[in-house]
Amino acid sequence: MTRVLLVDDHRVLREGLARSLETFGVDVVGEAGDGPSALGAVEELRPDVMLLDISLPVMDGVEVARRVTTTHPDTHVVMLTMFGDGATLSEAIRAGAVGYLVKDCSTAEIVDVIRAVAAGDTDMSLGLARQLLKANSGDGAVPVLSPREVEVLQLVAEGASTAMVARKLYISAKTVKNHLANIYEKMDTRDRTQAVLQGLRQGIVRLH
Repeated sequence: MTRVLLVDDHRVLREGLARSLETFGVDVVGEAGDGPSALGAVEELRPDVMLLDISLPVMDGVEVARRVTTTHPDTHVVMLTMFGDGATLSEAIRAGAVGYLVKDCSTAEIVDVIRAVAAGDTDMSLGLARQLLKANSGDGAVPVLSPREVEVLQLVAEGASTAMVARKLYISAKTVKNHLANIYEKMDTRDRTQAVLQGLRQGIVRLH
């Protein structure tokens, strides 16, 4: 069972979300209402995933994410926030967040992202990806990907997990991960989110 730490300064929202997540089988191991408390909870509880609000008292969520991903890389940070602008998304990704959701999403969507990032995938809404793409548009050399690598990246851009890509292309999950590693190297990116954004910007993949 995935162990999750909830960090949000709104206690009612936090407690309500904790109850909802637990009905989906998510193990909410702790809660925190500000940045320093969140860092202490990560140190004590070592959760698999931290659901982290950006707007926090004392220390904002981006700084919390930066510290957690540096000191506890096994804890995957997912931003859950009211802010869906490209600049905020870009800042969160640079801080090490591997997931990004706005607070009007459903509990089921949050659970899907928790499980995906715990399994090593990254996730964020396609709408936010488009905003980040617009905020960071620019020219650059287009990397040469093989036809299979393009297929893999396109499926990832459409939201497919590693297992889903493997099923669709009739290859093993290990082969998918090898293709992704090659894609990251060729595109000078470190994860799925960055690779997709690069692919969108350079016209390698499309969002339908």
